[in-house]
Amino acid sequence: MRYIFQNFEFDSTSLVLKKDNQALAIRHNEAKVLKLLLEHSDNVFSKEEILSHVWQDKVVSEQAVFQSISNLRALLGNQAIKTFSKRGYQWQLNIDAIDLVNETEKSSANANKAEQKTSDLVETKAINHWIILTLVSIAFLVFIAIKLMSRPAQEDNNSVIKISYIPMTNQQESKVIKLEDNAYFDFTELSQLNTADFQTSAELEYPLLAAQHPLVLTGSLRNHNNQTYLDFMLKGPFANWQGQISGNNQQTVLKQLQQHLQQPVIYNLLNSVQAPELQQANLSIAHQQAPNDLIILGQLINTYIMVGELEKAMVMANKLENISATQNQIQYIGNALLFQSEILTCKELFDLSAEKLTSAIEQFQKINDVKRQADAWFAQSWLDHHKKDYPEVKQSLLKSAQLAFNAQDKERELSALTYLSVLAYKNHQEEDKYLYLKQAENKMKAYKLPSYHFAIVPYHYAIFAKNIEDKEPHLKQVLKLAALTPDFWAAQNSRQQLMKYYISQKNLLDAQMLLDNINTDNAQNSYLRTLLAQAQKNDTAFFTYAARTFEQAELAGDTYLSLDMALLLCSTKIKQSNHAFYCQYINEKSTDYWRRNNEEKLIALNL
Repeated sequence: MRYIFQNFEFDSTSLVLKKDNQALAIRHNEAKVLKLLLEHSDNVFSKEEILSHVWQDKVVSEQAVFQSISNLRALLGNQAIKTFSKRGYQWQLNIDAIDLVNETEKSSANANKAEQKTSDLVETKAINHWIILTLVSIAFLVFIAIKLMSRPAQEDNNSVIKISYIPMTNQQESKVIKLEDNAYFDFTELSQLNTADFQTSAELEYPLLAAQHPLVLTGSLRNHNNQTYLDFMLKGPFANWQGQISGNNQQTVLKQLQQHLQQPVIYNLLNSVQAPELQQANLSIAHQQAPNDLIILGQLINTYIMVGELEKAMVMANKLENISATQNQIQYIGNALLFQSEILTCKELFDLSAEKLTSAIEQFQKINDVKRQADAWFAQSWLDHHKKDYPEVKQSLLKSAQLAFNAQDKERELSALTYLSVLAYKNHQEEDKYLYLKQAENKMKAYKLPSYHFAIVPYHYAIFAKNIEDKEPHLKQVLKLAALTPDFWAAQNSRQQLMKYYISQKNLLDAQMLLDNINTDNAQNSYLRTLLAQAQKNDTAFFTYAARTFEQAELAGDTYLSLDMALLLCSTKIKQSNHAFYCQYINEKSTDYWRRNNEEKLIALNL
């Protein structure tokens, strides 16, 4: 069938889309979506129905449908496809449908006579054509065979995974554990580094290694009641992969670690930027392939929480608890309970969440997992804060800090103390907010941590300041201390606050200076460039950076920033082709929390 609408023409057989008789670039699945909508233009198709028709047996997320619809609108105009809230999508433009079969029959009758006259000539040419084609094909195959045979042997061995590792230690035995190469792994020892120091200061240390050592494995072992427990982290260019493994002895644990690290999904996630929806799809497939791998299941639960699919997250957390109980994996029973508590807190079921935390602590106490106990008490502090019980907040976070200290986990200890400072501020405890921030600073000095850690101190002073003018010197101090780690979260947040302040003061020179020496191409930095371009009234740069920011935020799973950017684009006085798309995005993706924070702007735009 050939469909004609406006100045477009679409062949549903060949899936070729033309505009003004010129073929357009369109992805295969997008063409199949278009075909479905055109063939059934009276129907409203849900995302699930589109996935079923277009992707069939392939496992992909709903994001694939959303992206395909967005790309089609970019080609055909925003009015071509309408979104019906909580229902799906429907074709909107008038179309003329022409049956290609009937057309072909008519044209073929007229062509028969002409074909008869030239048949002999065509037959001769066809024979020659196939002879030539056959010879070319043979030559190509010979060429490929020669290339394969001449290629070095190591290039054929695609199964070998190259991992650099920091020698692991056993806390009780003070032994250094080394890893040996095998059929699956090519290990490189980084003997000059220390696991605890690297994990605490990876923000500074990893970029120095990444060019030569893109995958860095760290870990520490401990013994308890004739069992060996391993905490490990594999750091890659775009993400971290971490988990816990237990066994009867050290050899068993290391063997399990290497078996787990053979999972392709790990390197898929570490070596590329993936939106949470894509992570979810990849992890779902990996879980189906390895249903008893508790680390993969835990990562899947975390991703469900990240995308806000709390019901699915709870189902999987319950599954993790049940499988862990069957395997007698106390570690993961506790982890499952922690997940359940986090989900229940998100759903504001605080009493039930507290019960899960108590049960999690009991499980972790059985195996002397002090780090996870610290995590549980840290989570408990938020529940205490919700009850407006500051003494309990203080008790919970001091327990968390002490447990982290006992585990020699500097990062967890400092997080507990700085968080206590923030919650003291929120509860109007003037003395405590400075007391525990000072304790955290003294700990940093005692541990001789890199300067970017100290940036947290002026960042908190900026939080305590009453107005932006008082915040400015503290935020500038953050940037100074984090000069070697410009992508550190405190530096990014400080830079954004300063950018908005300078723009409000029409101080574009200082605003521009904030972007000097900032080279990382990420959503946060693109957002700053967008704001500056808008202030400079550079419309071309503004729309370029805005589109880039939206794309990067979506890919990174930063929905809040995606919504902020969509709102900014909807608010601009200059109408652009994707204006309706961004407005629709807000209606589909906005959360109650985000809408409350942007209520006035949304009312003004009638959104």
